[in-house]
Amino acid sequence: MLTVPADLRRRLQEFEQAHVLAGWDRASEDERRGLLAQVKALDLDQLRRLYEQRDYAVALPAPERIAPIPVIPLDADTREGRRLGEESLRRGEVAVLLVAGGQGTRLGFDHPKGMFPIGPVSTKSLFQIHAEKVLATRRRYAKPVPFLVMTSPATDAETREFFEQHDHFGLPAGDVHFFCQGTMPALDLANGKLLMETPGRLFTSPNGHGGTLTALSDSGLLDRMRSHGIRHFFYFQVDNPLVKVADPVFLGRHLNANAEMSSKIVAKEAPTDEVGNMVLVDGRSAIIEYSDLPRELAEQRDERGKLRIWAGSPAIHYFAIEFLERVTRGHTRIPFHVARKKVPYVDAAGKQVEPKTENALKFEMFIFDVLPLADRWAVVETSRREEFVPLKNATGADSPVVVQQAMSDLAADWLARAGVVVLRRPDGGAAAPLEISSLYALDAEELAAKVDRGLHVADPTYLN
Repeated sequence: MLTVPADLRRRLQEFEQAHVLAGWDRASEDERRGLLAQVKALDLDQLRRLYEQRDYAVALPAPERIAPIPVIPLDADTREGRRLGEESLRRGEVAVLLVAGGQGTRLGFDHPKGMFPIGPVSTKSLFQIHAEKVLATRRRYAKPVPFLVMTSPATDAETREFFEQHDHFGLPAGDVHFFCQGTMPALDLANGKLLMETPGRLFTSPNGHGGTLTALSDSGLLDRMRSHGIRHFFYFQVDNPLVKVADPVFLGRHLNANAEMSSKIVAKEAPTDEVGNMVLVDGRSAIIEYSDLPRELAEQRDERGKLRIWAGSPAIHYFAIEFLERVTRGHTRIPFHVARKKVPYVDAAGKQVEPKTENALKFEMFIFDVLPLADRWAVVETSRREEFVPLKNATGADSPVVVQQAMSDLAADWLARAGVVVLRRPDGGAAAPLEISSLYALDAEELAAKVDRGLHVADPTYLN
């Protein structure tokens, strides 16, 4: 029968956490094995420090410290950026990092969100759309492009199985790497005790989007990528099918600035747009959440009537590998934020408790905390119509209907630029569902070089 090592039991007692073993005698062997693995992985010193910081609130910077961030505009010349970026891609220096730990709960989809079928005509999943962009990039530049997929404990097994079932969407299996986002236990707000989800399992939750970077390092993938010649990581989120994956122009801007971290931004459509606000704080790049930006600052306008804080973040970045190594290790590792939450748990007697008020502390790392650590950066404007349409809700804004229309509209724009006649709605959108596979054309220029300009598109059309 599995037993608790004496030194581990002593350590739990030392940190006043021995209650986690209260259900040990009632647990099955599998439950004991799982609990033992969870407890062995705990950093009890860190948890004690975090609990001691529970009343520390991160203060927002004073308005006078916040300024608009310099941006490379949408209409800037792209030739030098493209040249530099394409040279780097031809040297095989780029890996693609996809954040895909979330489930499709808000979509009414009980699976990893990346499995959601979103192609307007093909019904391809988000995973397939992104993977095919990686494959098309690999083919164009004749170099491997490692595809790093961050999952979570809730999505890991199903995501791996989905890729295997679809033969990794044409990518070599050895170039697709999965790694799991870290988790953190919850602590009782009143006394700092670890909370139990069941008598044999600690309550844990994902450690935040900043945990993507630390998980990449902790998994060993960061070191492996360095040994394979990777120097830059293109980072994006699974819910945005319009992303220009490994965009060479953006990469060139990043390289030209000798940047440690670079970010794309879109122009906000309203002061209270639900996107992070990219700004300067004390002269360094930063993101302030839309919910945290003071209303009076959000609504400020310049002499031309343009929003002063206008740069919204679609969560598209490039990271230099040296920078990731620096911010994920040692004393410069991304810090945790403390949040007070309602967390159901079981007590020492095994009774389920449903709290009516905030009873627990959860701990998360934010990608936002990485930005100010960069000494050099580039911020590049992109078009919302061309590159940002997040899939979040079952109906209304950011729903499948909205996303599929945006994908069709972009396909219509590419076709029109190639000289193809496309039927439009009165508002300028595509009148019928349209879709262009990345394996047919990765961008508008490639489409123009191969499409039949005599086409008249009025019905659902899929170029594959």
